[in-house]
Amino acid sequence: MFYSHHPSLGLLLASAVPVLDPASKDAKAIGSLFLIVFLVCLAILAVISALICTSLYRFRAQDNNFPPQNFGRHGSETLWAVPPVLIVLTFSLLSAKLIVSDSAGAGDPDIVVVGHQWWWEVRYPGSRAVTANEIHIPLGRRLRVRVESADVIHSFWVPQLGPKMDMIRGHPSFVWLQADGAGIYQGACSEFCGDQHAWMRFLVIAEPESQFKRWLERQARPALGAANDTAQAGRNFFFAQTCANCHAVGGTSAVATAGPDLTHLAGRRQLAAGILDKTPENLARWLKNPQEIKPGCQMPNFNLNDDQVNELVAYLEGLR
Repeated sequence: MFYSHHPSLGLLLASAVPVLDPASKDAKAIGSLFLIVFLVCLAILAVISALICTSLYRFRAQDNNFPPQNFGRHGSETLWAVPPVLIVLTFSLLSAKLIVSDSAGAGDPDIVVVGHQWWWEVRYPGSRAVTANEIHIPLGRRLRVRVESADVIHSFWVPQLGPKMDMIRGHPSFVWLQADGAGIYQGACSEFCGDQHAWMRFLVIAEPESQFKRWLERQARPALGAANDTAQAGRNFFFAQTCANCHAVGGTSAVATAGPDLTHLAGRRQLAAGILDKTPENLARWLKNPQEIKPGCQMPNFNLNDDQVNELVAYLEGLR
């Protein structure tokens, strides 16, 4: 399992450690194929390097005499051509077998993931549960995930759990998602999608079935009311301004989907698709000036004063 509380470290290692530490059947199959290809390529490199070194030693210049010239023989040319062809055919067959076995086909999805610039919308069909930048899954169960895009091309990838899958607007694709070990797994967009592509990240939280069901039930509930006067002032400000034009809050009149669903924001681990840990202090920083933290993101700087920020934080921190 791989997870770092330091976003920069996670970004640095996400493309290295998880690939070599598979945590699902699909990821193990990909890792095994990678190992086979790596070892074969390493053997080819060793053979070619040995031939080059042998040639450099045996036929190095001596008194300007050239070695005997060989202008080709059909037998030797055939001998050199057959192994590469067999190697390529073998790799093609192994890859095709893996692609077919990993194909999720089409059908009713267990989870729907929509890529936005630059965050992830996660929906659970059959439930009112909607979240953002976090995917909860039951341990050991293979789920069919429909992935699609709301704008440009994105690519869904959890290195420890399975293959990449491109997300194209208007053309949904399907991918399997399963974790054999409980924990938190890093996911990311692996297709360049604009300024903040590097900070379009998400978490997959694999947990026991009973724990997952309790989480799903909580997510399907409407948001709690304001807990105190400051939170109530923040709620009033939220609906008086333009916040509800972009965000949804379950159980209220806010149903927009341009930005992440905030119904249970306080229970999430990260903000802004992985760029900040979700703490009251970081939430205040984000509300104060999101463009400073994530330049080019779709949320503008509203030039809120400190009182407005504190009220909004009090309201949003109560959304559990």
